[in-house]
Amino acid sequence: MHEVTAGASGKVASRLELSAGALAANVATLRKLSADTGGPRALGAVLKGNAYGHGLTQMLPLVHPLVDVLYFITPGDALMVRALEQARGLERKQVLVLGATDAEEAVALARAGVEVVVGDGSWRETVEELRRAKLEHPLRVHVHVDTGLGREGFTPGQIAGGELDFLREASDVLRVVGALSHFANTEDVTEQTYAESQLDIFEGGLMALRASVPVQEPLQRHMAASAATLVLPRARFDAQRVGISLYGLWPSSETRLSARLVLGRVPELRPVLSWRCPSQVVKWLPAGSYVGYGCTYRCPEATRVAVLPVGYFDGYARLMSGKAHVLVNGRRCPVLGRVMMNHIIVDVTRATHDERPLTATLIGKDGDEHLHVENLADWAQTIHYEMTTRLGAHLRRVVVP
Repeated sequence: MHEVTAGASGKVASRLELSAGALAANVATLRKLSADTGGPRALGAVLKGNAYGHGLTQMLPLVHPLVDVLYFITPGDALMVRALEQARGLERKQVLVLGATDAEEAVALARAGVEVVVGDGSWRETVEELRRAKLEHPLRVHVHVDTGLGREGFTPGQIAGGELDFLREASDVLRVVGALSHFANTEDVTEQTYAESQLDIFEGGLMALRASVPVQEPLQRHMAASAATLVLPRARFDAQRVGISLYGLWPSSETRLSARLVLGRVPELRPVLSWRCPSQVVKWLPAGSYVGYGCTYRCPEATRVAVLPVGYFDGYARLMSGKAHVLVNGRRCPVLGRVMMNHIIVDVTRATHDERPLTATLIGKDGDEHLHVENLADWAQTIHYEMTTRLGAHLRRVVVP
């Protein structure tokens, strides 16, 4: 037996494939769902966490023409939209920064026409910086109402008690155009009692907000992320902030079950991301050979293995050692021994008949077999949100049809 390498190292790096067709299908599914349950609303794409690990640089041009609003955590990412629009002559979309913003960033966002969230009292200190900037237009802001997540935001009691008085006094540089909140427990349950109570609190917060400060009507109200968009029609309001489902992944198994109960069907979501890796080496190991660090696996028989140049540095979690599979030629192939920093070793004895280079699928479909991100998350004892967002930013991302 002999071993064969796959050529230069640049040709054996793993790659993430991003399906433009799957993305468009998911947007169409979400829009139809909204239209079927109360009419058209603004559909927004959440592009935080490097577009949920899919790659902001690659996803932004794909998403931009499909949705109405673009949501980000960091100001720098949000400003990428304006640069893209200017470079390509695209229509300007509504852009909202959901995360923290300092005074200097607030000035830059105001000048770019990007909206921000006011979720704590630190904005009082930003007002004078905005005035010194002599803005052409006030910065458009959305007030965060804390309805029970306990993170950012003002409770209805704080709003009624004068916590937002500074917004009234700063109406020359801050214009209230929206209000939002975040659910705490829509994904882990099939009954939405707590979510319903949060909706009641949000509506109370809206009343307090309108009574406390000048707002630009109609006030854009938004609270629904993916799970609520799918299974809680009351939460859809004026805009929907869709994250994980945009990328073709269900927020949870409970959400999928709830969709069947609430909608009478399970809408189809198509995963956008696949992960493939050409082999670095394919070779035979004699019976009794140890595989990988720690000698944690020993071949019970002569075994053909493929060495794949991917490991925990790339986001393939070490906790998957001894549990994970990859797909080769439509067959499941177990990962042998420990996941290493830059390599995994898989048993391909029954998937290929020779030692020629091959390509393994780590996430995605190969023949009739499919490895889902949720499979990897189970092996890694985590959630699929973490699996995708931990995919290395250095990995090559390629858009496919």
